[in-house]
Formats: sequence, C-alpha cells, structure tokens
Amino acid sequence: MDTLDVKILKLLQQNARVTVSEIASQINLSVPAVSDRLKKLEAGGIIDKYVAIVNPARFQKELTAIMFISLERPKFTEQFVEFVQREDEILECHYLAGDYDYALKIITRSAATLERLLNRIKSVPGVQKTRTIVALSTVKNNHSIIPEDYSGE
Repeated sequence: MDTLDVKILKLLQQNARVTVSEIASQINLSVPAVSDRLKKLEAGGIIDKYVAIVNPARFQKELTAIMFISLERPKFTEQFVEFVQREDEILECHYLAGDYDYALKIITRSAATLERLLNRIKSVPGVQKTRTIVALSTVKNNHSIIPEDYSGE
C-alpha cells in the first residue's frame, strides 16, 4: 500500500459510488491501474465492505445513547452477546477493560423507546449494572478510520 492507495481510500470514503474513471482522473492514474489497486485493496482486506449510511433522523431515530453494561459473571457473556446481535437499535457493542464489561452505542426514537430497550437489557440473565448517557448532539461521527499516508512500515 502506498500514498496512491490512501488517496483512493479517501475518495471512496467521501463517496463509495465514485467511478473508477473519476478516481483515475483525480489521482492521475489509468483506469486499469486504479481498478487493479481496488481489487488488491479488497482482496487484502483493507476495504472491508461498501455500505449505504442511512440518516437516522429520516426514520425518526434522533436519540443517541451510550450504555455501559456490567455482567455478573463471564458465563453470561454468550447470552448477552446473542441478545445484542438481535437488537437493531444497538449499533455498536464493545467489550471493555475497567469498571464495565460492555459499551453499547444505541440510536433510537425517543426516551420511551430507550426505556423499553433498557428494560429488555436489564432482563437479560447476568446483567448486573447499567449506566446510560444520552447524547445531546453529535460533534463528530466518522464511520471508518481515516487512512493516513502510508510509509510501508
């Protein structure tokens, strides 16, 4: 991977529907060269997938919360993770070191729908403690890392 690959990645992050010919003209490479680079980035796992990022507000989902979860014992992990996988309003789930076991990013419609989700979470066996923080606004929300110039190290 080199600086041209990084430029390609940045262009795709701005618009994943950009054409190969548009990328080629912006970074001064031939269309076949850009196409080959894209195939290598995909095959090498650098590009994980292409997605449409949906605006939650268009679906009346305007409340973002971060919820911290503490489980009673590790034996409850599998059941908790299965629950999280089924809940569409839980966008992210991170296993943590520290006072809590998991952090969830939740986007939902309202305080009432957050309350219902919280009650479902508290009913999962092994959930011992929760802490919920409601976001008032979002200052930054990148959907992927920003590639930096690559030195090959």
